Amino acid sequence: MSERAATEERPMPGEVAGLWRRLGALAIDWLASLLIARLAFSGLGYLSDEYSFGVLAVFAAEVIILTWLTGSSFGQRIVGIRVVRLDGGRLALWRIALRTALICLVIPAVVYDGNGRGLHDRAVGSVVIIARRELPR
Repeated sequence: MSERAATEERPMPGEVAGLWRRLGALAIDWLASLLIARLAFSGLGYLSDEYSFGVLAVFAAEVIILTWLTGSSFGQRIVGIRVVRLDGGRLALWRIALRTALICLVIPAVVYDGNGRGLHDRAVGSVVIIARRELPR
């Protein structure tokens, strides 16, 4: 059975995050990476190849580390979304790293299916859902 057929048959582990929320999280993560890179790589010329690679490296490290530790990157946490496996569990570190590498390539992240899952999510069996917080009793 194909993954598409399996995905259409099984319910998602939560409400799938919309495009605008995901784009907002990406923008926040990228701006944070620009600021950190500007501080960390102040000796490099702004917009040089080395500086641009530094920004991308900071972005990748931030997304990988925070998604692994908390289930969402800095920007995702702010907009209230998280990344989970299709069964609702946590992603393994290697899946997070592969997913992030594919996001850095851009094209896999902008091609998505009817469920709102980009090629990067389909490749690692993940979905971005709206994070629900339980209210204390």
